[in-house]
Amino acid sequence: MSIQWFPGHMNAARKKAAESMENTDLVIEVLDARIPQASCNPMVEQLRTFRQRPCLKILNKSDLADPHATKAWLDFYNSQKGVCAVALSCKKPSDVAKVPGLALQLAPHRGVPTKPLRMMIMGIPNVGKSTLMNALLKKRVANVGDEPAVTKSQQRLYLGKNMILTDTPGMLWPKIEHPTDGLMLAASHAVGVNALIEEEIATFLAELLLQHYPKFLTARYGYDVAGMDGVAVVEGIAKKRGFKLKGGDWDFEKASHTLLLDYRSGALGRVSLETPASRAHLLATYVPPVLLGQGKNVNTGMEPEQEQEE
Repeated sequence: MSIQWFPGHMNAARKKAAESMENTDLVIEVLDARIPQASCNPMVEQLRTFRQRPCLKILNKSDLADPHATKAWLDFYNSQKGVCAVALSCKKPSDVAKVPGLALQLAPHRGVPTKPLRMMIMGIPNVGKSTLMNALLKKRVANVGDEPAVTKSQQRLYLGKNMILTDTPGMLWPKIEHPTDGLMLAASHAVGVNALIEEEIATFLAELLLQHYPKFLTARYGYDVAGMDGVAVVEGIAKKRGFKLKGGDWDFEKASHTLLLDYRSGALGRVSLETPASRAHLLATYVPPVLLGQGKNVNTGMEPEQEQEE
C-alpha cells in the first residue's frame, strides 16, 4: 500500500513558508521521536538549506519512543552541520523551557531587542507544533487536536521582547518516495484517515512489532506471538478482546484500530519504528518501482530487448 496525502492547503502552506524563510533566522523542526527521519519533511530541508538557516530538531513524544533508538538519532542529527537536536515532550513545561536557550545557541548574533530572534516552527501534521507553541508562550495561541492538519495558516507571535515565533501548518510532501515511510506516518497518525486503510496499516505495524518488540505484544494482549505474522497478531487481538461482527466473523477493523491506538498512546510501551541503522539499510536496498514506459527508447518506444530482437 502506497500512502500519499497532500491536501490543497498544504501546497499553499509550502509557498507561504518559502516566502517567510527569507526573514527567518532559525528553523525549529518538530519530529516524531518514534519515526524521526520518516517524519522529516524533505521540503523543510530544501527551504532552510537554500537560505542557509540553522535548524533545531525537536524529537517530540520522546516519552513514547525507545530511549536507545532516540539516543542513536540524537547522535546522528547532532553530527550534522548547522543542526542541534534534542529529545523532549512538548507536554512537559520543563522540557519546553530548554528550547529558547538552544535556539539562541544556534543564532547567537540574534536575540536582543534591536535584533530579535526570528524562528519558524515547522513539521508534519499532528507532530506537536501547536502544543509546543502554546507551551512556549504559556497560553493557548494555537489549536491542538488529535487529527492531522488542525493548523491551516501561519501566525506570528512574540516570545518576550527578543524572540518572534512563526507557527506554520503541518506539511507533508507531494510524493512520499519510500512506501514504508508512508506506512509509518499513517501508523503514527500523521495522515488523514481518508488516505489509508487501517487494517493494512495495523498489519504493517504488527510486523514491525513482531521483529523488534514481541514481548510488548504479549504483555499487552495476553497471548504468545511466536511464529505469527502481522495478520495473525491482529486476529489474535480480535479474539482476546471479543471483537466480532454480526455474522460471527472476527472484527479485524476494530482490532486494527485498537492496535493503532495502543501504539499511538504508548499503551504498548516505548516503541520506535526506525533507527539510523534501519534507515541506512532502507536507503541502501531500496529499488524504486519501474513505472510504465520507463526504459523505453524515446525515439522507437520499444524496450531495449525488443530493439535487440529487431
